[in-house]
Amino acid sequence: MTVESFFSQTYDEARAKFLAAAQARGMGVARHLHPDALGPSGEPLSIDTALFSPTQADALLVVTSGVHGVEGFCGSGCQIGLLHDDELFARLAASRLALLLVHAVNPYGFAHLRRVNEDNVDLNRNSVDFAEAVSANPAYLEVDPLLLPPTWPPSQADQAALQHYMVTRGEKALQDAATSGQYRVPDGMFYGGTAPCWSTVQMRGLVSRHVAAASGHIARFMWIDLHTGLGHYGHGEKIFNSPDPAELERAIRTWGADVRPIAAPGSVSSVVKGDLVGVAYELPPGIEKTCVTLEFGTLAPLAVLQALRADHWLHRHPERGAAQAAGIRRALRDAFYCDVPEWKGMVYAQTRMAVLQAVARVSG
Repeated sequence: MTVESFFSQTYDEARAKFLAAAQARGMGVARHLHPDALGPSGEPLSIDTALFSPTQADALLVVTSGVHGVEGFCGSGCQIGLLHDDELFARLAASRLALLLVHAVNPYGFAHLRRVNEDNVDLNRNSVDFAEAVSANPAYLEVDPLLLPPTWPPSQADQAALQHYMVTRGEKALQDAATSGQYRVPDGMFYGGTAPCWSTVQMRGLVSRHVAAASGHIARFMWIDLHTGLGHYGHGEKIFNSPDPAELERAIRTWGADVRPIAAPGSVSSVVKGDLVGVAYELPPGIEKTCVTLEFGTLAPLAVLQALRADHWLHRHPERGAAQAAGIRRALRDAFYCDVPEWKGMVYAQTRMAVLQAVARVSG
């Protein structure tokens, strides 16, 4: 099969390919239906999992896709590619590493071409102390009207106001104010919610159940969370977001010296709190945890931000015409998924390497 065949054009197509490949592998699959949200045609939505577990497994690797909905086109394709990789599964069978693939953590965003979930919540801002978070990032209140003006496309005056902010404060200041997470504007950008949302609760349950199902044999837990939209085209930055220096050392030993702490100079990401992989640290303290986000670049940062601004503007103004809405949705998908063979080859190869590195770490 070609790498391009692993990728899909819709959530439904991606889900069908994922399940077919997992079942052909003889893996244990499970479906977690969303209780309320439906797809664009009224179809049910779900998080789906596939588990491969050697009998002697004492370590578990989780690979997640679609935490940010529309980014699931990339993550799903990479997961499906892994499922077709005979060499990988031969190595897994000979190792002590179980592999859990979690498909479409945010199925609503995947199906509806949004980065956020059904409640406009960013799942990587949703695992926080909400009583403390409500006062976080006051700078967002200043940039919200600049990012989401009354009309779209923005007027010349609106564009000039945003440009003035970037010139006087800096592009990095805008990125931090816009993206680090906010908890006071429910219809705004990078909103973290007021309580753990359905997907976050599901992931907490999935992680704890799969570790517990091993009857106490899991001593090491690893997580690769697949994302898109930041960094150089096709390059996967390995973002590390934990304060534990011992875990950073393990991550570097596993995935290489290019693992980069999120607060390090040159990081493609703003420092964020509440990322989903944080649920790993709710596991018992005796389990060794090593987590990384693999973030693949797509378009230039301001082009990605422009697509996100349009999407959130549309959410705030749902009465707009179908043609404009469809164009905004297409542009958002293009900002987070480069539907060309070369990019797909780049992201899949790097995902495969990261998984093989995890296998080698456990087997070595």
